[in-house]
Amino acid sequence: MIHRKTLIRSSGIGAAMLLATVSQLAVAQEAAPPPAQNDQDLIIVTAQRRAELSRDVPISITTVTQDQLTSAGASQLTDIATVTPALRFDSAAAFVQPTIRGVGTAVASSGGGANVGIYVDGFYSPNPLAADFQLMSLKSVQVLKGPQGTLFGRNTTGGAILLTTADPSSDGAGEFKVSYGRFNSLAVQGYATFGVVQDVAMDVEALFRRGNGFVHNITTGSDRDGRYSNWSVRTGIKADLSDSVSLLLRYTHSDTDDPTLLNTNVYVGDDIGGAGTNLPPSLYATKHDDVATGGPTEFLSNNDVIQGTLKADLGFADLTSYTQYRDENSLIVEDLDSTAANIFLLHIPVRSQTVSQELLLTSKAGGPLQWTAGLFYFNNKDRWGTRVGTPTAGDPLASIALGGSGTNSKSYAAFADLTYAFTPDLFLTVGGRYSHDRIGDAYYIIPFSGVRTYVPDLKGNKFTPRAVLRYKPSEESSVYASYSKGYKSGILDVGGNTGNKVAPEDIDAFEAGFKYDDRRLSVDLSAYYYDYKNLQVSLYRGNPPSAQIINAASSEIYGLEGQLSYRLTDRFQFNVGAAYTHARYTNFEDAPIYTRCTLASCAAQGISFVVVPTQLNDVHMQRTPDFTGNVGARYTLDLAGGSLALSGNLYYTSKFYFGPSGTQFAQKGYEVLALRAEWTDASDRFSLAVFGDNVTDSRYRTQVLSNNFGIGNVWSAPATWGVQAGVKF
Repeated sequence: MIHRKTLIRSSGIGAAMLLATVSQLAVAQEAAPPPAQNDQDLIIVTAQRRAELSRDVPISITTVTQDQLTSAGASQLTDIATVTPALRFDSAAAFVQPTIRGVGTAVASSGGGANVGIYVDGFYSPNPLAADFQLMSLKSVQVLKGPQGTLFGRNTTGGAILLTTADPSSDGAGEFKVSYGRFNSLAVQGYATFGVVQDVAMDVEALFRRGNGFVHNITTGSDRDGRYSNWSVRTGIKADLSDSVSLLLRYTHSDTDDPTLLNTNVYVGDDIGGAGTNLPPSLYATKHDDVATGGPTEFLSNNDVIQGTLKADLGFADLTSYTQYRDENSLIVEDLDSTAANIFLLHIPVRSQTVSQELLLTSKAGGPLQWTAGLFYFNNKDRWGTRVGTPTAGDPLASIALGGSGTNSKSYAAFADLTYAFTPDLFLTVGGRYSHDRIGDAYYIIPFSGVRTYVPDLKGNKFTPRAVLRYKPSEESSVYASYSKGYKSGILDVGGNTGNKVAPEDIDAFEAGFKYDDRRLSVDLSAYYYDYKNLQVSLYRGNPPSAQIINAASSEIYGLEGQLSYRLTDRFQFNVGAAYTHARYTNFEDAPIYTRCTLASCAAQGISFVVVPTQLNDVHMQRTPDFTGNVGARYTLDLAGGSLALSGNLYYTSKFYFGPSGTQFAQKGYEVLALRAEWTDASDRFSLAVFGDNVTDSRYRTQVLSNNFGIGNVWSAPATWGVQAGVKF
C-alpha cells in the first residue's frame, strides 16, 4: 500500500510540473505561433484500436517515427529504449524481454510469454525469441505505458509496443540502402511497392546484415565468435475487392545466425565475493571484449509468418479481421559456466506455432458515443528440448538428448470499450475484457529418460476493466485520470520438471496525465501508481538444480514521466524525455540470493553457486532504474545543392540490478550517444550519411546470466561508426 506522505509528495510534484508546463505553454503560444494548419504535423496513434490524435488519447504514449529512430542510431526494435522514457529492452540469453515502468519478466519457459505485448500492424507477436527485428517500411513505433488489458488483453501488464508499416500502394515507389561500418558490418535493405492490376498492389522488402562482431576468444584466439549473418524478406499484396472491402495478405520469412546475446564472460562483483566461478582464472575471461568459451555459443532461428487483414465498411461501423499463422524455429547454444572448461554446454531447440484470429468492430467518427468491440482467439503450441553439447571438430553443434517440455496455450476473449462525450470537452470512457485461458497437453521429460510426464491442465478466467475521465481545456490539450487492470497469464512450469501451477500476475494501475500538441510544441506529462501482485519469478534451486518458476513477490510502483518535442524552426527540432520510477518489491519470499558454494559435492558436479532463499522487503525490482532520460535534436542546412541533416540522441539510465532479487548483479548508470550527418540531394532521391553509435564508448552489461554453474555477463558493443548510401525511386 502506498504511504500517505509518499502520495502527497508525488501529487505535489506532479501538480507543480503541470502548473509549470501550462505556464510555459502560454508563453510559447504568445512567442511562437504554430505554423500553417497541417494535420500531418500532428501525432496520430492507434492506442485505442482506431486512428486518433495522440493529444486526445488518455494513455501515456511515446511515439517514434522512422526518421527519429534513424537519428538515434536505432537499427533494431530493442534500440527504441534509447528514445523511450521508462522502457528497458533486456534479454535472458536470446529471449527478448521488455520492461516498462518496472513491469517485466525474466521468465523464459514454455508458454511463459512476456509482460509487454508486441504488435505489428495489429498482429500479436508472442514469441520472445522473435521479438527483435528490423523493418524498412516502418512508419512509426508506439510504446503504450501501463496495463492494456482491455483493448489488447493477456500479457500486457506493463504495456504494449505497436509497430505500423506501410501498406502496398499502386503509386510505385521504392528505396534501397547499403551501409558499411566498424567490425566489417554490412547492411543491405530494399523496399518496393507497385501496382499489379487495377485495384491490386504489391510490395516487397528485403534485408541482409552480417558482421564479425567485437568479441575475442582468449582460449581459441578467434576474433569471429561474434560473427553474425541475418536476412529476411517480407511481401504483401493488397486488393480493393469493392468500394467498401479490402484484403491485405502478407508473408514474412526471417533467418538468423547471431551469437551476440550468448557471448558471455565471467561476472565479477563484490555481491558474490569476486568472480562468478570457482575455476582458476586461466580458464575464464572478464574484460569487456573477451570470452573464453571452448565450445560454440549460438542462436539460430528460421521463422515464417502468414497474415491476412480484411477490412469492411459496414455503414454503421468498420469491421477488421486479423488472421495469423506463425511457425518459428530456434536453437540456443549456451555455455552455462562461461569458461573454457565446458562444464555444461546447453542446447535448447524451440519450436513455437501460433494461430490467432481477431475480429474488431469500431464505430464511425462523429456523434457523442464512440465504441470499439471485438473477439479474440489465440492458440500457441510450444515444444522445447534440452540437450547436452558434445562438440567435435567435425560437428561443433553435436549434442545428446537431456530432456524437454511442451505446452499448448489457448485463449478466448471478448471486449468492448465505449467513450461518451457529455459535452464537447468532457469525456468518459469505460471498457472491459473477459478472457478465458487454458494450458493443456503440457508435459516434461525427466533428464536422460525420454519419458514424458503429463501434468493436469491449467484454466483461468480474467476480467480486465478500465475507466477514464478526460477533459479538454482547449483544442490543443487534454487532462485525464484513469484506472486500468492487466494480467499476465498463468504458467505450467514444465520447464522446471515440476509441472507446478504458477498463478497469473495481476496489476491495478492509476494514472493522471496532461497532453498538449499545437503542431509545433508537443508535451506529455503523467503520474502513476501500480499495485502489482503475484509476480512470476524464475530461479535456480533444487537438487539437482533446475530453473523453476514461482509466484514469489508483490510490489509497489509509482512514478512521474515527461516528454517534450519542439520544432523551433522548420530547420531545427529537438525532443526531451525523462522518467522517475520508484519500483520496489514490498514482500519477496524466497528471493534468490546467489552464494558461492565451497562444498566438495558442489565441485564434483561442477557447481560454483547455490541459491539461498531469503526474505526481502523494500528492495529494487529487477532491471528497473530509478531514472531514465533522453535528449535528441535535428538541424538541417543547405549544402552543395542539397540539404545536410545533423542529428543525435543522448540516452541516460541510472543504476539498476539484473539479479532477480533486486540486490545482486548491479549495473551502474551509463549514457549512450548516437550522432548522424546525412546529405540529401535537391530531388530527395540520393543520400549519403556518416554515423556513430555509442560514440563515447560506454561499456556496460546488457545482461547477466545467473545459474549454479557460473554467472556470466554479456557486454555492450564499443563505439561503432559507418557510412550509408541510399536511393529512392
